Amino acid sequence: MSTSPAASGLTVGIGGLGAIGLAVAKALDEGRIEGLRLAAVSARDTAKAQRTVDGFRTPVPVTTLSELADLAEVVVECAPAAVFAEVAKVAVERGRIFMPISVGAMLRHMDLVERARSTGARIVVPTGALIGLDAVRAAAEGTIREVRLVTRKPPLGLAGAPYLIEHGIDVEAIVEATRVFEGSARDGAAGFPANVNVAAALSLAGIGPDATRLEIWADPAVTRNTHTITVDADSARFTMTIENVPSEENPKTGKITALSVIAALRRLTAPMVAGT
Repeated sequence: MSTSPAASGLTVGIGGLGAIGLAVAKALDEGRIEGLRLAAVSARDTAKAQRTVDGFRTPVPVTTLSELADLAEVVVECAPAAVFAEVAKVAVERGRIFMPISVGAMLRHMDLVERARSTGARIVVPTGALIGLDAVRAAAEGTIREVRLVTRKPPLGLAGAPYLIEHGIDVEAIVEATRVFEGSARDGAAGFPANVNVAAALSLAGIGPDATRLEIWADPAVTRNTHTITVDADSARFTMTIENVPSEENPKTGKITALSVIAALRRLTAPMVAGT
């Protein structure tokens, strides 16, 4: 008797059921990602998460972040950056495929990469709300002289960022395009943990978080989160811009981010993949 891909495929655990995690969980539950099936979820509001999964076609356990790796071969981290280590460290120790969405937090835990060499774990970083990481990754096989990311968001989309609070910047008072940050991707990811995971992902694909330059603009004229990458390398020079439609559930997150995670999961078992 043959076994369906959904029944025999890789099991997936999702840490966090916000805008991204819930969209990914639904895609798995509905059988839209061939060769993978949802095995468990975790969320801060356990009761709410239980009500959500009770409505799935195939209800799954609601567990803690640290227990996900015991129940799933692939662990997708969609939780707040503050609890990143709770899910990341266990997943790597268990030798799982670990997919971090809080990529900025990953920069503070790069020791996990070396640990993964020993445990057999794989850390797969999705492109997220960005564009062209395949081109950046290819250029990095040669010599990249400069990588710059300019991010523009509606001011309220940046509200609550630690960097803004520390420097007394009131985004509600901004009435024209204002550059609120310029520096390295590492410093930007630390100062804006909920806003610029894209900068961390870009740095990991290219020349690292300290050499990658980042500008963040609060711009009342934009309605979409906009990211422009400029790369100067010995193999190519290119500029790419993406304008992301904000998620209804969380305007700080673009709709394409969840779709990027789904696409990254699909590549794990797809018989053919396109792109570097």
